[in-house]
Amino acid sequence: MSFTKTTEQSSHYEALEQMSVQELLRNINREDQTVPLAVERALPQIEQLVTRVVEQLKKGGRLFYIGAGTSGRLGIVDASECPPTYGVPHDLVNGIIAGGDQAIRRAVENAEDNTTQAWLDLQAHQISENDFVIGIAASGTTPYVIGGLEACNQNGIATGGITCNAGSPLALTAQYPIEVVVGPEFVTGSSRMKAGTAQKLVLNMISTTAMIQLGRVKGNKMVDMQLSNNKLVDRGVRMIMSEIPVSYEVASELLQKHGSVRKAVNAYHQTQ
Repeated sequence: MSFTKTTEQSSHYEALEQMSVQELLRNINREDQTVPLAVERALPQIEQLVTRVVEQLKKGGRLFYIGAGTSGRLGIVDASECPPTYGVPHDLVNGIIAGGDQAIRRAVENAEDNTTQAWLDLQAHQISENDFVIGIAASGTTPYVIGGLEACNQNGIATGGITCNAGSPLALTAQYPIEVVVGPEFVTGSSRMKAGTAQKLVLNMISTTAMIQLGRVKGNKMVDMQLSNNKLVDRGVRMIMSEIPVSYEVASELLQKHGSVRKAVNAYHQTQ
């Protein structure tokens, strides 16, 4: 099958090395401004995927991201931030990268070319039909990702995909494809730039919307966040004060005793 990899097409800009710092920054920024508009065009696809993700999570399933290189790292970042932000179990949202954890910091040669390893990596997590797997690949052609989604499809596991090329093998393999077509990169082929930004925006939308739908936000507050540093403890205290009429000291005591904003506020209301 042939299709056009717009992420690999030549940059709209020539002679980058002759540009001043100001010119480089302005031109990169000009390109970056097109990314949210590309994401907007994909909103119907994103909605379909998130709706199914929420269904799976509500019946006890988990969310998995699989990817290689930048795409894999972005999935890991999104997954790793869900427990501290929303107080969910660490295995609810999972990021898996081709080449294993060592590939988070340093590229692992040929890891993305292995068509069977993603399924093995998923099986190590006892993947099941309740789960949902999203393959992330800017090019839409990464063998590791496509092989993983194909195996999931064959085993009755719902699949999604995030790619930046229209009509790619990834989009044709995923049951719920998201295609955010951002066009050529400022530096030709450097898909960590606009494509990476697009993927990050979409991942933010998927996990945030899912967590809100699961009841992990009250009003607009992260009431289940983990209190892992002084900044978050202070934020939690002030969130309690905005919900109930108590002093900073009392709110602090309630938070320390109950461990989360939600539990502290509920406990207060039960005593009134």
